[in-house]
Amino acid sequence: MAADKVSELLKKQKRIESLVHNQSMPRQAMVETLVQRQHVAELHNLLSPWSASEIGTILESLPADEAMLLWAQLSAERQNDVLWEISDSLRALLADSREPAFNESQINAFVLVDGRLRQIAVEGRKSLEGLQPIWIDLLGASKAERNFVGLHFGLNFSDPDDVTDLEASSRYRIEENGDIHLHSNFLLDREGKSRSVPVSFVLHQGVLFTLRNQELPVFRLQRRRTLTQPGYVSDCTDVLLDLYGADVEYSADSLEDIYATLGEVGRQVLSEGITDREAAAILGDIAEEEDLNGRIRGNILDTQRAIHFLIRSKIMSTSQGEDARQILHNIESLNSHTSFLFDKINFLMDATIGFININQNRRINQLTVFGVVFTPINILAGMGGMSEFSMMTQGIPWPIAYGAFLGGAVLIGVITFLALKHLESRQTRGKRM
Repeated sequence: MAADKVSELLKKQKRIESLVHNQSMPRQAMVETLVQRQHVAELHNLLSPWSASEIGTILESLPADEAMLLWAQLSAERQNDVLWEISDSLRALLADSREPAFNESQINAFVLVDGRLRQIAVEGRKSLEGLQPIWIDLLGASKAERNFVGLHFGLNFSDPDDVTDLEASSRYRIEENGDIHLHSNFLLDREGKSRSVPVSFVLHQGVLFTLRNQELPVFRLQRRRTLTQPGYVSDCTDVLLDLYGADVEYSADSLEDIYATLGEVGRQVLSEGITDREAAAILGDIAEEEDLNGRIRGNILDTQRAIHFLIRSKIMSTSQGEDARQILHNIESLNSHTSFLFDKINFLMDATIGFININQNRRINQLTVFGVVFTPINILAGMGGMSEFSMMTQGIPWPIAYGAFLGGAVLIGVITFLALKHLESRQTRGKRM
């Protein structure tokens, strides 16, 4: 259907261009240029909503001359995406010797050489020829790039961000051909922006495939270790276990940061007094650390489930099994720390809210004192506004009469205030005794 629409549009454009070219008219070149621009705009509007795979399918179904016309209307970036989707023969026709290249993604293959991993950047279709890697890391790979790598190794990769099912049967499974699929969340701790990044793992015929859409400190650390330490890994299972172990270490470092932050917050909360603005900032810090602590707990529990699955799958050697159990032991110790931090966070939260309540009670107490002090003054002011006061002060100059009245009101207010302070001090001494 789409191919027929494109073919019809191309044929229509060819007829119109031929008709305009054969006619003699003023400003012939300008007219031909305008007609060509109109045809290009029509093609772009038609192709814009279609994906690279859809355009590739259309190109495969068109005659050679129409396919070349359509190809010429694609931008260089879109041509590269479409090159992944078409056959070698059509690629040679349209792009000659040009090979599709990886755009913004970072795809690296790791080969075991003399007990040490060597990193090889995968930059095109020919980069994987003749390689025997034990680990291939796909960072930010597009669908076409994932399909190419999967086709080369006989696999079908999905976008790691699309796997959101929490069922263990979906996230950790063994296929009929023996392939092991795992989907885990890894911590990305950035100040104020901590989050969990989904990562897909596939163990296939001695090769570990990792798919993710964001760079992670755990992967940088693992690459550095495997490239610099001989004998650090011996096969793809070692790489997988070390990635999970590094994630637990990274979570432990983040917990240490939480301890440091809460220690500073605790010193502020337990000081003699804090203002409402300081209390609001403290509550923000506490909420941020609570979110990070909860994220760490969720991630290490996810790692714990993955390690248990690997142990049950019985694919590990004796030494790898010991490493897996050590990771589980580390996770258990981190669980106790996260529980303690939740309790500490709740305590600091309650203490901060308590200080806010104290500040509010202090302001209400001040308003109460002002209200009590001004109550007799208000009564006197009401009496001073009556006609009887003018009658009682008849014969006395009004500045003297009202001045004396004002002085009396101030004196009564002062006496009332001192009486309240004396009563409050007596109550305070009574509580101390």
